[in-house]
Amino acid sequence: MVHLHRKLIFSVYIGFYLATIILPKICVCSQFSIPSSDQFSKAPGAFPVATNGEPFPWHELRLPNTVIPLHYDLFVHPNLTSMDFVASEKIEVLVRDATQFIILHSKNLEIMNVTLHSEEDLKYRKPGKKLNVLSYPAHQQIALLVPEKLIADLKYYVAIDFQAKLADGFEGFYKSTYRNLGGETRTIAVTDFEPTEARMAFPCFDEPSFKANFSIKIRRESRHIALSNMPKVKTIELEGSLLEDHFETTVKMSTYLVAYIVCDFKSVSGTTSSGVKVSIYASPDKWSQTHYALEASLKLLDFYENYFDINYPLPKLDLIAIPDFGPGAMENWGLITYRETSLLFDPKTSSISDKLWVTTVIAHELAHQWFGNLVTMEWWNDIWLNEGFATFMELISLDATYPELHFDYCFLEVCFEAIKRDSLNSSRPISNQAKTPTQIQEMFDTVSYNKGACILNMLKDFLSEEKFHKGIIHYLKKFSYGNTKNDDLWSSLSNSCSEGDFTSGGFCYSDSKRTTSTLTSQGENAEVKEMTATWTLQKGIPLVVVEQEGRSLRLRQERFLSGVFKEDPEWRALQEGYLWHIPLTYSTRSSNTIHRHILKSKTDTLDLPEKSSWVKFNVNSNGYYIVHYEGHGWDQLIAQLNQNHTLLRPKDRVGLIHDAFQLVSAGRLTLDKALDLTRYLQHETSIPALLKGLGYLELFYHMMDRRNISDVTENLKHYLLQYFKPVIDTQSWSDEGSIWDRMLRSTLLKLACDLNHAPCIQKATELFSQWMESSGKLNIPTDVLKIVYSVGAQTTAGWNYLLEQYELSVSGAEKNKILYALSTSKHQEKLMKLIELGMEGKIIKTQDLAALLHAIARNPKGQQLAWNFVRENWTHLLKKFDLGSYAVRMIISGTTSHFSFKDELQEVKLFFESLKAQGSHLDIFQTVLETISKNIKWLEKNLPTLRTWLLVRT
Repeated sequence: MVHLHRKLIFSVYIGFYLATIILPKICVCSQFSIPSSDQFSKAPGAFPVATNGEPFPWHELRLPNTVIPLHYDLFVHPNLTSMDFVASEKIEVLVRDATQFIILHSKNLEIMNVTLHSEEDLKYRKPGKKLNVLSYPAHQQIALLVPEKLIADLKYYVAIDFQAKLADGFEGFYKSTYRNLGGETRTIAVTDFEPTEARMAFPCFDEPSFKANFSIKIRRESRHIALSNMPKVKTIELEGSLLEDHFETTVKMSTYLVAYIVCDFKSVSGTTSSGVKVSIYASPDKWSQTHYALEASLKLLDFYENYFDINYPLPKLDLIAIPDFGPGAMENWGLITYRETSLLFDPKTSSISDKLWVTTVIAHELAHQWFGNLVTMEWWNDIWLNEGFATFMELISLDATYPELHFDYCFLEVCFEAIKRDSLNSSRPISNQAKTPTQIQEMFDTVSYNKGACILNMLKDFLSEEKFHKGIIHYLKKFSYGNTKNDDLWSSLSNSCSEGDFTSGGFCYSDSKRTTSTLTSQGENAEVKEMTATWTLQKGIPLVVVEQEGRSLRLRQERFLSGVFKEDPEWRALQEGYLWHIPLTYSTRSSNTIHRHILKSKTDTLDLPEKSSWVKFNVNSNGYYIVHYEGHGWDQLIAQLNQNHTLLRPKDRVGLIHDAFQLVSAGRLTLDKALDLTRYLQHETSIPALLKGLGYLELFYHMMDRRNISDVTENLKHYLLQYFKPVIDTQSWSDEGSIWDRMLRSTLLKLACDLNHAPCIQKATELFSQWMESSGKLNIPTDVLKIVYSVGAQTTAGWNYLLEQYELSVSGAEKNKILYALSTSKHQEKLMKLIELGMEGKIIKTQDLAALLHAIARNPKGQQLAWNFVRENWTHLLKKFDLGSYAVRMIISGTTSHFSFKDELQEVKLFFESLKAQGSHLDIFQTVLETISKNIKWLEKNLPTLRTWLLVRT
C-alpha cells in the first residue's frame, strides 16, 4: 500500500495527496445461544459478553489457532441500485485442536444462516448442522457454536449466508461514484481490505498468517464487468439479464489481499516477456490516460521477475484507477487498486513530478507482489517487512528501468523525512507492538515505510549489493506463500554469505570493503541480527560526533533529538540505554577512497592513513545517521564548498546541507553557520543539492510569513530574489530539459511568484488570461500549470473560473493543481467555501478533504480558519473518517504542526486532552505537541540570528 503523505515528502510533490480512509460503525445481527460450560473459565468475568447478553467464548483480540482456513468458496452479488449485497461462502477448515466453537472476524455483516458439514456429511450428502452465532462487536468477532466438539486433524466445511449495505467510506466492500462527460453519475462497487477490513465484506480469519485459497464468483448486470484477483474462467447467463462470473482459484494468500470489483470501466492491455497479461482499467472517459501506466508496468514487472529470480505467480495482473480511494494504492494480488492520480497520466495536464509519482507508485505496488503477497509478515508489528521493502525496491527498480529519473536523489528525501520523524522522542521502533485495528492502522506511517527502506539501503551498502541481492532472493524463495518475522530476514541475508566471505572479524564483505571493520562476534547470523536489532527494535536515530586532530579522529555516538538541547535537563535521561551498531563510511580531502568502520561503542578512535584538511562521513548519504563535526570540522567543509564544491560528491553536498540544519534544530550548530554553508549554492551544479538548500530558505520564509514577522519576511524575500536571481532569470516557461531541469524550473518559478517577483507574476497572469480566453483549451506547459493557476486564483473572476473548471476536468492531475491554487486565495470566505464543498463531498470528493485542510492551513490567511474548523467540527469529521485512519492523522498534523506560538501549543494541548477524556487517543497527538514545542524553541533561539544574518546580506 502507498499512503499519499509521501506526496508531501518532495517539494515537487506538494499538492493534494493524502490518505483518507473511513471505518464505519459496527453492527451484527444474529440469534444466539450459550455454548457448553467446558468452554469457559470458571472465574467470573473472564470472558466478554456477546450482544445478546450471553458469554462470548473468546477474550483475545487475536484469533485462536485451534481452527485454520484452507479454502474459501465465496459468492457475492452486489446491487448497484439498492447499494447493498447478498453473499454466501463455504470455508474449508482444518481443526488443529478439539474445540466446540469457531471464532471468525465479522463487521457490519448481517449473518443469515450458518451450517457446518463434516467430510462425512458431504460424502453421504447429509444436510449438515445449523450453528448458533454469538457476536462480540468490540473485537469484531463472531463465535460459531457447534453442538459436538470438532475433532482434531479433521476437515470441516462452514457455510455462511450473509448480507450488508455497500459501505459509504473507503474500506471493506464499498461504493464509489464518478460523473461521465454527459453529466451522468455512475456507481461501481470496489473492495479495499488492508489491514483489517476483509471482515467487512465476508466473515473470515482476518489475520495475515491465516493464508488460504479463494474461489470467487460475482453476479452482475450485463452493463457491468467483474474483476477479481484471478482471470475469469467462465460466465453463466441467468434469468433477469444477470450474469455470473467464475474466477480461477487463487494461490495461497492472506485475506487482506482478496479483491473484487464490479464496474463499467475500459482497459488497455499488453503482455510481459514471460507471458503475463497486464491490463490498466479506468472509467471510459479517462481511458486515454492509461497508456503510460501500461508501459511502466510491463517494464517493471519484467525487471522484478529477473531481479527476484521468481516468476510472477499469477497469469494476469490488472491495475485499476478507482474514483474514490483512500490510500495511494493497494497491492491486492493480481488486481491492484489505485487512486486515479497514482495511476493515470494525462500528457496535457500531468507534470514531470506527476509522472515520477505514478512511476514510483507502480514500482511500489509491483514490488509488493513478492514482498507482502508471496511472502507476508506474520503479524502487523512487522508491517515494515512489506512496506519498507516495497519502498526500498522503488529505488532498486527505478534506477534500473528508468535511470533518467535519477530516483536515487529522490530516495535521499525518503530518508530525510524518516529522520524528521525519528528525531522526536515520540517516535517508535520499526518493529512495534500493535493489537487493535486502530494501533494497526497507525503502523502504516513514515517509520514503517521510509525508515524501513533506509535501513535496508544502509544494510545493502554494508553487506555489498551482490550479497544483499542474494539474501533477499533466498528470503523470498525460502518463505514463498508463508509468513515471516524480522529474524527470518536477517537469517536469509546472513546465509547469502559463503564461508570464504568472512574476515577474521567474522563479517561478510566483498574484498573491496575489507578496511577497518571492528566486528568481534563469529557467525554471520548472530552478527547481522545483533546489528539490525539496534535499528529495528529501538526507536530514534544516532548522531555521530567527529573531532579531528591531525590524523586522529575521535568518534562519539549519541541519540539525536530535534528540539532537545544538550543543556536541557531532560537531555541526559533521553540518552540512556541507546546504542547503535553504526556502519560508518567516510572519505577525506586527501583521498576519494571510501573507508569503512563499524562503531559499536559509545566512543572510538580512528587513525587516518594520511593527514587531511577535512573528513566527510556518511558517503553518499547511504547511512541512517547524522554527523556533527566538532572543532573546526564544519569550517573546513564550508571552506571547501566555497573553494571547489565538486571535490565533495553531489549526494554528500545534499547530506551536508541536511545535517547542518538538523543540527541547528538540536542546538548543536549555530544557524548562521548553517546559512553560511548555503552561500556556495550560487555555484552549485547539482540541482538536487541546490533544491535542498533552497528548500530550507523557503521554509524559513513561510515560517516568518505565517508568524507575520514582517521585517525578516521582507529581508528574506529580498535575499532569495537577489541571491537566486541568475538561476531564476534563466528559467523558461516550458516543459523542456531533464527531469531535474524541470523540477528546478517548477520550484524556482513557484517560489518567485510566491514572493511576488514582478516578471513571474506578469508572465503567469498573461498565460492565465490566455487560458481563460480560450475557454480552458490552451495547453499551458504542465510543469508551470500549478503556478499559473495559483496566480490566476488571486482574482475573484479567476478563482470562480478555476472552480468551474475543477468540476469539468477529467484529469485528476489537473484537479489537484486547481484545488491547490484555489486554496491559496487571500479571502477567507473562499477558503471556507472550499471546506464546505469538501465536507459535502460532491464537487470536491471526500478523499481530498484532508489534503485540502492541510493546504489551507499552510496559507497564512487560512491557518486559523482550518484549525478552528477542525476543533468545531471534530464530531462531523469522525462521521466521515475513523479515528485511526490516515485522513484523521493528516488532518490533525496538517492543521497544527506548523504552529509556533505558545498559546497555539496550549490550545492544541487542551483539544487533545478533551479528546482523550472522550476515549480518543492517537500516538500522533504527542508527535504534534513535540513538533510545535520544537518550532517555538527554534524561533526563540534562532530568530535573532536569522534577523542579523539577513541584515548583513541584504
